[in-house]
Amino acid sequence: MAGPIRFRRSHEGWSRERIEQSLLRPLDDSFGAEMRDALVSPPRGYEAVRLEMDNGDLALFCWNDGAYWLGNTETPSTLWRTDKETFDEAPFEVARWAQRELMATLEREEPWLTEYRYLAWFFLPVLFSKDGRETTRRFFRDHAAGFPDADREEGLAFYDAFLRTGVLEDYRYTMASKLGTSSAVDLTRMQATMGEFNAAWLLHEAGHDFVPEVELESGHALDFRVGDTLVEVTRPQPPSRRRAGTPASALRETVDSKTETQLRAHEGAVLMVDCTSFRDDEWASVLAEQPAPGYRPAVVFRVRPEGEVEGYTTGRVPLDVQDLL
Repeated sequence: MAGPIRFRRSHEGWSRERIEQSLLRPLDDSFGAEMRDALVSPPRGYEAVRLEMDNGDLALFCWNDGAYWLGNTETPSTLWRTDKETFDEAPFEVARWAQRELMATLEREEPWLTEYRYLAWFFLPVLFSKDGRETTRRFFRDHAAGFPDADREEGLAFYDAFLRTGVLEDYRYTMASKLGTSSAVDLTRMQATMGEFNAAWLLHEAGHDFVPEVELESGHALDFRVGDTLVEVTRPQPPSRRRAGTPASALRETVDSKTETQLRAHEGAVLMVDCTSFRDDEWASVLAEQPAPGYRPAVVFRVRPEGEVEGYTTGRVPLDVQDLL
């Protein structure tokens, strides 16, 4: 399975003739391909083209003394030994051009998605990934980015507004790639990923700075570090989608799986239990009962796309989230 889209950087000299011979010809032989002008003006001092394949694959190429390739198709052999760079690692003007080119492409292919420009921009690495471009777009289009009892416009507007704050911009590849680059829609995993965005939203609303995906000496990686506090996030599936018969048992069953792994090795870490997948009636049952999730300290919460959040805490939670719940 290919990962999120990245540049390949070539330090060799390039011309249109070499591009046609070394890039276009092998792609045309494999898929059928055409070389076209870029939709967006290339970076100053560069020339640029698009390579469009008959199967929907796309590659961008810009060059001067060296060159940058960005594609979700088979990489031509002449570029196999080149270094990979993210949007942050490539020169600013090259990265900005390529992302504007991808946004212009997305505008043609999925205009409903580019209405939420911050969300679309943030998730470009997976929206144009080789294996995941169709499934990630389908997740946003058909599943309201993981919100039940909500339409697509409400769900996407919530994340668009959150990503507009820029608090996750430094961790873009880390967070965006968690949505996955799989060719099959895994709704449970994708919703679990958005649970981490919900937890980040709640921490941000509470005024906390945080670092995502913290690698620890234990060999585990926990979802966030807030000062000296480690935070792990889990997102229970509602009882209609698992063996557990009640919302409370669905919650406990999910928490049990976390306490047997990451949390056992990191006593004192806060567990944030995102119940956003629960429907209104299922969540009402949890909120009325406020069941102990089986681990302390914990924050049990549910976010709605209009920006409302409800929940409760158990144990001594060293985070300033209680006033929001």
